[in-house]
Amino acid sequence: MTAHLDRALARRLMEDAGIEALILLSPEGFTHATGAPPGVGTMWRQAGAVAALVPADAGAGEAAVVSDLFAPGFRQASHIRDTRESPLWVEASAAPGFDVQGDAVAQMRALWAAEGRSDGFARPTTFDAGATWAHLRDALAERGLARARIGVELAAISARDWPAMQAALAPAVLVDGTAVARMLRAIKSPAEIDHLRRAVGIAETGLRAVRDAIAPGVARSELASVWRQTVAQAGGADLSGEWEYIAVGPDPWGGDESARPGDLIKVDVGCLVQGYTSDTGRTFALGTPPRVAAQIHGALMAGFRAGLARLTPGTPLRAVHAATTQAIRAAGFDHYARGHFGHGLGTGPGSEEWPFIAADADTPVTPGMVLAFECPWYITGLGGFIIEDQVLITESGPESMNTLPHALESR
Repeated sequence: MTAHLDRALARRLMEDAGIEALILLSPEGFTHATGAPPGVGTMWRQAGAVAALVPADAGAGEAAVVSDLFAPGFRQASHIRDTRESPLWVEASAAPGFDVQGDAVAQMRALWAAEGRSDGFARPTTFDAGATWAHLRDALAERGLARARIGVELAAISARDWPAMQAALAPAVLVDGTAVARMLRAIKSPAEIDHLRRAVGIAETGLRAVRDAIAPGVARSELASVWRQTVAQAGGADLSGEWEYIAVGPDPWGGDESARPGDLIKVDVGCLVQGYTSDTGRTFALGTPPRVAAQIHGALMAGFRAGLARLTPGTPLRAVHAATTQAIRAAGFDHYARGHFGHGLGTGPGSEEWPFIAADADTPVTPGMVLAFECPWYITGLGGFIIEDQVLITESGPESMNTLPHALESR
């Protein structure tokens, strides 16, 4: 794995936010900053299992708190040299040169003594957040930041755990650094863009196979099987996961319907490469689609074109949402309303990440973002519609990573 956090961008964002360092607590933020997996302590998604400290001053080294079980692997994987350990529940030891014919008790006692383990040593039920906070306090003090204004990825810590972190890091002033953390991950490195481009290429191979398998009587489950088998073969070792929301017929939300003439087939799919998920959607019809389906898809196509044209650097995302909504309503669907028309892509627990193309989003479209831009509509009794591209924002405007046509294609 590779660390993708841009220290120069981090410094600019922190200066704008008036903070002197950033503490990252989410598994995704930790890996983005360190280039190493966070380990099993983060499976509960509770803050304190790991942490990464990124000072605004690029000359000040970063620090990481990692669980003891994963510390050896972390030191091999990460560029961060200041690594501090906190205990997990797992009893494990590194015993190079262990004499398998010797006395185990004597050897383990010597090993524990070398580690500094005392008679009162105990492991936590899961992980020890208090140890993580103490390590962060020490790391801040060593960098002259003991009383500084520090941004914390507050979106990754609960209200229950927040007071303990504040108390442990006092007198540092802790403020919300979530916006900085999110923007750092929203602007992709060249390697991240390559992962997402590879992921969407695999997904389109699978989407084509699903399209070509549409026929009278084919079931949703059969199309899903075609998808899985095709992307597994196309992705090979690069593929670290896949997902699909395929719907056949008038119910866009479930069931295992078999396709009948006039049915809509909605295909919303993604593949993961190095943990980065793609997101693409297309709509097909078996035979000639009903007139109403053609009308609705045409309106969504108008919205898609209008919104895509606004995905230019500096445009607030709310303006993209407004242009998309207005175009769909102008086609006659004057009460059509959708909360967001797309989102960022990355390594989060789901397929959707900040930023969102929403009515209240002031975030500007920024070069380096990779966004899933979509115009869906789900109408029980008719079927599901989706037009969705994966879009790279460049200095000159949006670049779609997709190659498939957007039209409502008849099969």
